[in-house]
Amino acid sequence: MADLAAPPAPPTPPVPLAALLAREDLGLRQIAGPDARAADTAVQWVHTSEMADPYPYLLGGELLLTAGVHITGPAGTDSALDAYVGRIVAAGGAALGFGVAPVHDTVPRALVDACDHYGLPLLEVPPRTTFSGVARAVWRLMAEARHAELRRVTEAQQGLATAAARTDPIPAVLRQLAARLGGLTALYGPDGAELQSAGRTRDAARDALRELTGVVRRGTPAAPASAAETAGATHLAAYALGGGRGFALGIATERRAPGDHTIAGAAVVLLSLLTGEHQGTSEAARSRALVRLLLGASPEEIGPLLGSERWTVVHARGEHTPLAASALAAALGSGLVDPRDDVVRLLVPADREITPTDGWTLGVAAPAPPADLAAADTQAARALRRAEATRVPLVHHHANGIAALVAPEEAAAHARVLLAPLSDNEALPTTLRAWLSLHGSWDRTAVALSVHRNTVRQRIARCEALLGTDLNDPDVRMELWFALNQDAGGAP
Repeated sequence: MADLAAPPAPPTPPVPLAALLAREDLGLRQIAGPDARAADTAVQWVHTSEMADPYPYLLGGELLLTAGVHITGPAGTDSALDAYVGRIVAAGGAALGFGVAPVHDTVPRALVDACDHYGLPLLEVPPRTTFSGVARAVWRLMAEARHAELRRVTEAQQGLATAAARTDPIPAVLRQLAARLGGLTALYGPDGAELQSAGRTRDAARDALRELTGVVRRGTPAAPASAAETAGATHLAAYALGGGRGFALGIATERRAPGDHTIAGAAVVLLSLLTGEHQGTSEAARSRALVRLLLGASPEEIGPLLGSERWTVVHARGEHTPLAASALAAALGSGLVDPRDDVVRLLVPADREITPTDGWTLGVAAPAPPADLAAADTQAARALRRAEATRVPLVHHHANGIAALVAPEEAAAHARVLLAPLSDNEALPTTLRAWLSLHGSWDRTAVALSVHRNTVRQRIARCEALLGTDLNDPDVRMELWFALNQDAGGAP
C-alpha cells in the first residue's frame, strides 16, 4: 500500500497574475489585455528577453519581461509590434511586462494596442522595480503556493486514511474525497451501476461520468487505469480500482488543482483495498473446497483444503451491505463471509484474534474443526444474542468445564430425558436457555429473543410447570443449564 504519510509532491502550482499585481512593493500596473482577475490568468515562470522574436525560447505560461531595447527604428513600427505580440501569444506566453526607463519613458502605444488586439495582459514595470525583483516575487509566490498545496494534499490523505478506518469506510472515503476536491465522487460496480456517491454535480455531468467509467471498467489488459474528459465546465476523471472485480471511482469537479490527482490516487488505493477480493493460492483452495462440499464431499474431506485445521465461526450484526460485510471480513482477516439476512456470518482461521470492531456486535464460537462447524454456528448465534442482550460489542462462547467430566453420549441421553416435557414447543427450551444465560433477567432475555418481557415470564412459568421443578433453586438451574448445553451442542 502507498505510504499515505509521505505523498509524492504535486506539480508546482502556477501563480495568479492578480497576486503579482497585488504586491505593492513591485508597483506593477496592468495597462492592456483582459483583466487578470476576471480572466484568472496564471504565470508558470518568468523569462527576460530583448529579442525581436522570442518565440523559439518560450515554453508557454511565461511572464515575459522586456525593456524594449529591440523596439527602435523599423522594429518599433505598428506592424512590427503587432507581429511581436502575435508571436508571444503563439508561443503560449501568459503576459508581457514592459520596463519603463532607461530605454523608453512610456510604454509604446502600438504595443498597448497590439496586446489589446491579441488578448495578452500587458504590465507596466516602474523604474524602481528590477526584473530580478519581479522574478524573485514570482518564485516566492510559487514556493508559498507549493507549500500550501503540499499541506492540502497531506491533510487530505490523512483525512482519507481516517475515513477508511470508520465503521462505514467506503461512504466515509467518498464523502471525505468529495469534500476535499469540491465535487461529486461515486463508486461504480462492474455493471456500471452507481453503488455509492457523495457530493453534487449537474445531471449531465453525472451521466457523462458514468459513461467515462466504462472506459476503465472494460476488464481487458488494454483498458486504461484512468481516463479524463470534460462535460461543459466540469472536469471528469475515472479510475479503475484494483482487485480485478470491475469497480471504478468517478470524480466530477468544477475546478482542478495540481494536487487533486495525488489526492484521488490515495482514494483509489484505499477503495481498492476495501472493495478488492484477493484470489491467492489459499482463496483458490477454499473455492475448491466449497465446490466439493456442494458436490457431496464430507466435511472431513474438504477440511484440509480450507487451509486451517480449526476455524472460528463469527456472527455479526451491524450495517448490512455487501461492501460493509467485505470490510468487516478484511478487518477480521478472512475472505469467507456470508451476509445472510440481517446477520453476517464469517469463518475465520482459529489462529486469528477476534476483537471488537466499531459498528458491529459480534458473537464468537469456540474454534472447531470442519466437521463441527454446524455446532459452532449455533454457538456463534447464541453468543451474538447474548452480546445484544447485554449491550456489549463482543461475546465469546465458553464451553462448560463440567461437560468434560461426563461422556458425551451419557450427557446427551440425560438431557433428552430431562428436557422431554419441553420438546413439543421449541420456544420453551430456547427461552429457558436464554433466561438462564442472562441470570434470570426478564428484560435482557426479552431483548435477546425480540419478544415482550411478559412473554418471557409466561414461557418460564410454563417451563417450570412442565418440568415440575423450582427454577429459583440454583441446583436445578445448574442441571438444566448442563442439559440444555448437551441437547444443543454448546452453550451461548
